[in-house]
Amino acid sequence: MEEKKFDIKSIIGFALIFGILLYIMYQNSPTPEEIEAQKLAEQAQVEAEQKANKQNEAVVTTAQDYANTAVLDSVGRVAAQNKLGAFAYALSLPSATDSQTTVETDVFELKFNTYGGHLAQVKLRQFVDYDSVPIYLVKDKNSAFNITFGTSDNRTLNTQDLPFQPSVSKNGENTVVSMKLKVSESAYLEYRYELKPNDYLIDFSIKSQGLSNVFNTSQPITLDWKQKNIRHAKSISYENRYTRLTYMHDDEKVDKLSQMGDDDELVNDVKWLSYRQHFFSTILVSDDSPFNNVALTSQNLVEDEEIDTLFTKLYTSKMPLAYSGGELSKNLDLYYGPTDNDTLKQYEKGLEESIPFGWGIFGWINKAIFIPLFGFLSGFLPYGIAIIVMTVLVKIVLSFVQYKQFLSQAKMKILKPELDAIRLKHKDNKLKAQQETMAVQSKAGASPLSGCLPGLLQIPVFYALFMFFPTAFELRQKSFLWADDLSSFDSIYEFPAGFSIPFYGDHVSLFPILAAVAIFFYMKMTTGQQMATQPTQEGMPDMGKMMKYMIYFSPLLMLVFFNNYASGLSLYYFISNLISIGIMLVIKNYIIDEEKVLAKIEVSKTKPKKQNKFQKKMADIMAQAEEQKKTQQRNKK
Repeated sequence: MEEKKFDIKSIIGFALIFGILLYIMYQNSPTPEEIEAQKLAEQAQVEAEQKANKQNEAVVTTAQDYANTAVLDSVGRVAAQNKLGAFAYALSLPSATDSQTTVETDVFELKFNTYGGHLAQVKLRQFVDYDSVPIYLVKDKNSAFNITFGTSDNRTLNTQDLPFQPSVSKNGENTVVSMKLKVSESAYLEYRYELKPNDYLIDFSIKSQGLSNVFNTSQPITLDWKQKNIRHAKSISYENRYTRLTYMHDDEKVDKLSQMGDDDELVNDVKWLSYRQHFFSTILVSDDSPFNNVALTSQNLVEDEEIDTLFTKLYTSKMPLAYSGGELSKNLDLYYGPTDNDTLKQYEKGLEESIPFGWGIFGWINKAIFIPLFGFLSGFLPYGIAIIVMTVLVKIVLSFVQYKQFLSQAKMKILKPELDAIRLKHKDNKLKAQQETMAVQSKAGASPLSGCLPGLLQIPVFYALFMFFPTAFELRQKSFLWADDLSSFDSIYEFPAGFSIPFYGDHVSLFPILAAVAIFFYMKMTTGQQMATQPTQEGMPDMGKMMKYMIYFSPLLMLVFFNNYASGLSLYYFISNLISIGIMLVIKNYIIDEEKVLAKIEVSKTKPKKQNKFQKKMADIMAQAEEQKKTQQRNKK
């Protein structure tokens, strides 16, 4: 057979052909001048098409159509009338300037835009962010509130482009801000805001007067509310994890859009919408009839934590409004404030349900037990100490679970010599060995799985606390030991700028390290003993090998995953595992007496043991398998 040789000439030929092709492509590529000319031609074509499409359509106005027309001459009035119809009157008023009206309360510093009539700035006076910067929920045009409506003279107008006339008055102790979009002195569209002392909930209404002949009621009227949520935490990715559009519909049902990705939804019967951030929320509440056909969208703005540093998500809500007798009347509430259970619960509108305390039983445990308990403890103890005390109380309550777990392990340890003898006796018949092993365990009241079941009972508590600590507003900016904020990570070392470990982060947190060490020793003492007392059984997973992996995997997961989580959560797990180790040592050395356990096992063996349905079925299956094996052996002979 002829051996294939390396053909250098073929290689050179292919290289020359490739070079010629590249040269031809380069020569035929358009010049920069040709590319620019093509772009201009395409742009001209698009503009021509847009101009053609505008013919025979209703007139749609924008702010640019009548900018700088606050002081109108006769020509200006005619132009405004042609553009705005009846709403040209608003431009003739002295207030028709691009200005802001500032109002302050105990909790707010608010600025209202003349154009659009809505809030241009919302500052929470009692809070600052991680860098001591005041908390702004609305600022620098991150929010837009607009109503699109049709007029009787075939125009489509947007409130965000029209000037409102502001006025500030008092209603008892409350401050009333009225923003009116006028078509005459007695006919107008009004945004009315009533601010109460030391209250984050604003009474808000949208009403018209004398506009029944101005509105085109056959054309849809739509409220469009958009907002970019401003970053307030040290880690924007961690904050973004708890930033989510949440809404209540169908009376009491609470749903959410996607937590991390982009999402959209069309929803009916919406009672309230929450543009929730980690610790602050902007909520729109319908006080009369719910919204229908609400189009909701959520867009994640954090793709790269190093680049996307200002905003977390962009939320959009489009909801139709309804005319009544040709007029507009909608009673609402606006909430700008902390995402705090006690604060939201006082309004009795179900707003506290926007906080992610967990679904089902996990949320119930938080609402019924942990929130009241922590609220009570933190009322007279420092927050770090309150976490430790609550951890101690939880572990005391669950100590019976650990007792059952260690009792099961003690039984398996005592039975191990007998089970080893059975495996040695039937080393050539695995099925028979398994049958006798199960029989001994059943009579003794021991099972390889019995030690796992008590641990499963702790999962609801584990997950409930996992949801509680990161969302507990009380922990925000509360320090303990080296942690300056129990609601965020406790950084003891920052990596050089630009350096970050994937999945770990750009810093080192100490509480997760301590928790990982505690988990390792706890699992070494418990899982290691369980692994030694549970033999591998035929047809069953190798539990020993799985437990061996878990001894190292669980601490590693704690070390990496919790490095960016709330330090209060890591503190809880650290203290919890320390206490578990202590409880385990006490149970092992002072409570469980192996001789007494052995005596109980011997007594149990003498009593007839009634099999449950599962045990009986397994015994029947194994007996059938044994019989089939014997038959196969006879047939071979």
